[in-house]
Amino acid sequence: MESTGAAQWQGVVERGVRHTVLTVRRLALQIALMAGLPVAGPAAGQAIVQSDRIDSVSVTLYREPGRGEGAIRPGWPGGYALITETRTIAVPAGRSVIRFEGVSEGMLPESAIVSGLPRRVNEKNRDARLLSPASLVDAYLKRSVTIRRTNRATGKVTTGDAVIQSGPRGGVLLTTADGVEALSCSGLPESLSYPGVPEGLSAKPTLSVVTDSPVAATATVQLSYLAQGFDWSANYVARVADDGKTLDLFAWLTVANGGSQGFAGASTQAVAGGLHREQVRPLPKGPPPELRLQCWPMDITSTHPKWSIDRAPPQMEMLRGYSDIVVTASRRDRMMMAPPPPPPPPAPVPVMVAQQEDLGDLKLYRIPEPVTVAALSRKQVAMIDRKGVRFERIYTGVFNGALDGQPVAMPSAPAALVLRTENSDAKGLGVPLPAGGVAVFEAAGGTPMLVGESGLKDRAIGEEVELGAGTSPDLRYVTTALPRGKRRAAFTVRVTNARATPETFELPLSFKVKSASMPLVERKGVKTWRVTVPGNGEAKLDFALNLEAAR
Repeated sequence: MESTGAAQWQGVVERGVRHTVLTVRRLALQIALMAGLPVAGPAAGQAIVQSDRIDSVSVTLYREPGRGEGAIRPGWPGGYALITETRTIAVPAGRSVIRFEGVSEGMLPESAIVSGLPRRVNEKNRDARLLSPASLVDAYLKRSVTIRRTNRATGKVTTGDAVIQSGPRGGVLLTTADGVEALSCSGLPESLSYPGVPEGLSAKPTLSVVTDSPVAATATVQLSYLAQGFDWSANYVARVADDGKTLDLFAWLTVANGGSQGFAGASTQAVAGGLHREQVRPLPKGPPPELRLQCWPMDITSTHPKWSIDRAPPQMEMLRGYSDIVVTASRRDRMMMAPPPPPPPPAPVPVMVAQQEDLGDLKLYRIPEPVTVAALSRKQVAMIDRKGVRFERIYTGVFNGALDGQPVAMPSAPAALVLRTENSDAKGLGVPLPAGGVAVFEAAGGTPMLVGESGLKDRAIGEEVELGAGTSPDLRYVTTALPRGKRRAAFTVRVTNARATPETFELPLSFKVKSASMPLVERKGVKTWRVTVPGNGEAKLDFALNLEAAR
């Protein structure tokens, strides 16, 4: 019993000693960090392997959920991509840290899968802090740097020591031998020099993994992960033939990469269809890369009577006096400011066309040759090319009901022109059509002219396809509200056709129709007036709505 009790007591003492040692180590670490002393982190004694060469890469793009036929978001696209990289890495024996440099900026580290290492991965870290003018200032706060000034008149360069006191947002304050001053506000060209690159800053987005290997080996490693900041869309160009009965439909596959990292020679494909994806949290980011320096105007308060010592000048007056100096610019800012490019004009059939494949219930469009998905850019590859697609030219109107209005004639409105066809082989299509924008061209004097732009939702084989081609001043319609009773509201619609040829006009009536002077057809569950308006003629419909059904 005594030996058992002694052993238990010895175990308690050993646990207490270990707890005390760990507490002392934590205190020492906190003191070292507060004093700015170098600290040996968990990776001390571990070999660090830099992997910056990608042997091959595959990029599979997915559209932004819920975007439909809308345009790709400028700046930072709302879709995502599955990226698979293959690298050859020399793995040392023992524990090592492998740094995968050049991964996508929008990488979701929790989705990363590393295969091909001698043993499994013990730890993953995404290094979000990238090397930039702003991150350098942020990393060197309260530390010494060298400031260089150039005299504009003599060209003489002087250097001196400085300590960064604040920054990078809003300006950079320095303590020099002359006191406290703001960077680039002395009137002389100025720049900062740093002793070195701080630990933790990477020139490229990086994923670090910790692994163990029993022996040194050269491994072919595959890294797969999801990344934000990508998107793709279909952009259609419809060229109406001279006969006005057929059109050529051409589609571009537009690939967008909003990140700072590009992928050269990538096997690229796009997935069409609605995928279920849970919402993810935004990625953590370091300070913005650009460094904006603002200087107070070189002036005195007596120049501006509205200024006073104890009252700050109005904000607009301050903004007029600021001198905004941009040390470096972000290409993403310029990309966000620029409007999205217009769809390209019709072009001859390119050599390379994306190939359609089935992916379960989805469709995959594979680019047959490796392409470069460049950083902060968009790329277009031919996707669909169909000649001689037959269509109907339909003019449509809108009826809003006006149940609460007094008897009145609505203003004359131009009819909207729609080119309607069926997605079938018989009509010249017969291929799945992903959602995207459509630009319709018609010839004028032998030159293709843009006549309308619209959106196209996903259309499967066998579905109806409508391409908006703007409005027509030749076909106009007027809706007149007649005196109404307690149970019915009467209307008259008159359509005029200034064209020499008969044209088809449709007016959906999404209300309960009680009576009509002409037969109505049902389209997509809605009663519709469909009539052929003679050339240089008109057509008229008298109808009444059931007010009791509308209540």
